Amino acid sequence: MATPWLDGLTIGSVLRESARKFPEREAVVFAQCGTRMNYAQFEQSVREVASGLLVLGIKPGEHVGVWATNIPQWLLLQYGAASVGIVLVTINPAYRPFELSYTIKQSDIVALFLTDQFKSSNYYDIFAEVCPSVSGASHGAVRSDDFPKLRHAVALKPDAPSGFMPWAEMIAAGKSVEDARFEEAFAACNAGDAINIQYTSGTTGFPKAATLSHRNILMNAWYVTGCQDISEADRMCVPVPFYHCFGCVMGSLGAISRAACIVVPAEYFTPVATLEAIEKERCTTIYGVPTMFVAMLDELAKSPRDTKSLRSGIMAGSPCPIEVMKQVISIMGCSQITIAYGQTETSPVVTQSLTSDPIELRVETVGREIPGVEIDIRDPATNQSMPIGSQGELCARGHVVMLGYYNNPEATKQTIDAQGWVHTGDLAIKRPDGCYKITGRLKDMVIRGGENIYPREIEEFLFTHEAVAQAAVFGVPDSKYGEELCAWVQLKPGANVNEEALKAFCKKSLAHYKVPRYVCLVNEFPTTVSGKIQKFKMRETMCEQLGLQEQKTA
Repeated sequence: MATPWLDGLTIGSVLRESARKFPEREAVVFAQCGTRMNYAQFEQSVREVASGLLVLGIKPGEHVGVWATNIPQWLLLQYGAASVGIVLVTINPAYRPFELSYTIKQSDIVALFLTDQFKSSNYYDIFAEVCPSVSGASHGAVRSDDFPKLRHAVALKPDAPSGFMPWAEMIAAGKSVEDARFEEAFAACNAGDAINIQYTSGTTGFPKAATLSHRNILMNAWYVTGCQDISEADRMCVPVPFYHCFGCVMGSLGAISRAACIVVPAEYFTPVATLEAIEKERCTTIYGVPTMFVAMLDELAKSPRDTKSLRSGIMAGSPCPIEVMKQVISIMGCSQITIAYGQTETSPVVTQSLTSDPIELRVETVGREIPGVEIDIRDPATNQSMPIGSQGELCARGHVVMLGYYNNPEATKQTIDAQGWVHTGDLAIKRPDGCYKITGRLKDMVIRGGENIYPREIEEFLFTHEAVAQAAVFGVPDSKYGEELCAWVQLKPGANVNEEALKAFCKKSLAHYKVPRYVCLVNEFPTTVSGKIQKFKMRETMCEQLGLQEQKTA
């Protein structure tokens, strides 16, 4: 297997090389706001951001958080931070105060970069709620006893309230940085250094901070785009959020590693904006989770658009319905669309189908391991390798393995064994043709529209309600999102609260996708002889009561 040209390089070095080879080629297009940059312009803008970070006194190895939708500043911050060795912590735009506070503190963020709003959430108000001292800050220089490491709050968009440093002010200040200072920080970066922290929900409740290196995510980006035959001639439509590995690794880094153009339709996904971008920008590749493709197909049925420029893409994030895959190929024209499987802890992709694979293989499996990755199917009870055709836990090893969970060595040890294998918690079989099929989950996880949700986190939050004595959260089938959350709640004696009030309680502090769609007040839970709650029986009961059916998937 030939070694990729970028193996051993840093993110900044890869961008620099792509810009050297193709300075005039279009690098990024943000269709909604009209921002366009060729590679030379993009590299220069990235350098200005990196210089601004240095002026703020942020040191290599320190952590900065980005809490924003898919806006140009997000990408510039991703590459600017990486160019001078500053670790980027990606924060879900749907986070509410409870989750934002936890993330800032747990990941030791020294600077938070935030946009103005996302749907009904005002980010400035939410941040002021968790960090009241920002109202009296000067140029974003915040101080908080709750967040001892936090020093800066920078507004990514104009017209921020007083107390925040404007993005433009940071960029202007960065112009005073001499080339020698920038180059010194640039040269000090190493491929094995931590450069990205992605939060992934944990079975023990609170999200865990998967820490990834330059090499982790660059190698993944290279091989994922290689499976799609991406070259500098391609234009990649990326409507998936940047805060996910899907957006910032498979999309952003994937495009830059191949010197392709990344086209971002809008700040967040809408089928209309995405289809408009495909048509107007002549995109050749499209990324998305199944629910996104369903929405685009529904929109095309109402208002046809020219998507004939499409050739390939990736459908991932949750099981892919067979009929959806067939329609994406026949209606949207993605004859070479691929399926990818992985998780944040593996940077993220470990298996992927190829553009040359027959349709049957692409709808029935998640493909083969990408180059440089080993996969072993293990018996969950004995940890012994299972023969071909037998179900077991999928374990992966290679350049994809994360550095570990930040500030959580115990959780790291539980996920990565002494031989370097990541235990994914997913059940799979290896077929005789070498392809893998995901068959279930060991983890108590719900996948709602591509979002991984661990019930324990929602359960622990429900326990903070004064009326709740016991709670159990689980997934039930849903025709639109694949799965929806359901919560069974037992109240304390004498407590008086209804289902809608409990939903409202969750909605106030949790991301929208973590709010249970169904809440049922019960007197008892089905349990085993040893007292363990049997969620599968609760799921069966709800399916029967609500008339829900399991979704057929590839």
